[in-house]
Amino acid sequence: MKTLIIKLGASGDVIRTTTLLHMLNGQIDWITSDINAPLLNGLSMIHRVIMQSTVMRTSFDNYDLVINLEDDFESAKILKHLKYKNLFGAYLNDSEKIVYTDSSAEWFDLSLISKYGIERANKLKFQNQKSFQDIIFRGLGYNFNGEPYFLPVTPTTKLYGDICLAPKAGKVWPMKNWAFYDELANYFVNKGFIVNYLPQRSTMLEHLSDIKNHRVLISGDSLPMHFALGSGIQLVTLFICTSPAEIYDYGLMKKIVSKDLEKYWYRRDFDSSAVESIHLDEVLETTKLLLNNRTSYE
Repeated sequence: MKTLIIKLGASGDVIRTTTLLHMLNGQIDWITSDINAPLLNGLSMIHRVIMQSTVMRTSFDNYDLVINLEDDFESAKILKHLKYKNLFGAYLNDSEKIVYTDSSAEWFDLSLISKYGIERANKLKFQNQKSFQDIIFRGLGYNFNGEPYFLPVTPTTKLYGDICLAPKAGKVWPMKNWAFYDELANYFVNKGFIVNYLPQRSTMLEHLSDIKNHRVLISGDSLPMHFALGSGIQLVTLFICTSPAEIYDYGLMKKIVSKDLEKYWYRRDFDSSAVESIHLDEVLETTKLLLNNRTSYE
């Protein structure tokens, strides 16, 4: 059995896709973006990690199964250069339009390339209560039973503490950037806890190591969240504009969802009311429960 996975990014989405490695047998090759290759290099289940920049000069095998979880034209175009028996995911039809296999419809019906159009897709996505893993496993004929992520070996870093904060979610999702991280940090520092903001690192693996050196991560729906889930770190995750249902919590995560989630649903603009839509007190109380510390907070 030879399988090719095409999952380029985002980085957190690549990590959660590693759960499929529990189910797939035989040789597994994986095409990913150059920046995400370090997350997959060294995983023993993967035969070849193929960087996106090298695809056009790569000699591919004949595959029994190709899994394409991307929804863009360039990724679908890669399939034109492959020989395979079965496909799960997006591809280009004879009219060079991006479509997707029936087996992957439960996922891609919720996506930018949904056959229903983006407005209906967003409504379906809001109604969905299944995790990414539940949906993808089912489409491939498996049952998801909490199979964990695979993560690479990390270098040693010296940032240790009780709580780490990841307040920035990047330019694509400005409404993920919750407004009250400083107040949260000040509260726990004043109670004697070591609180660190995750620093910029030269590699993602150092970033992962920093997270592993803490007891609790507080962040939005972002890469640090996936790093914590894969590392067995407890976390408080704030959902302001993206799907809490799609994230499987592994018994580690406390989800705090904006009361106005539907209003901000998958919007990529900025609304100052969004980043204030989760109250500081709710995050404080939830974090206290996770820390499970005997120290008096009052």
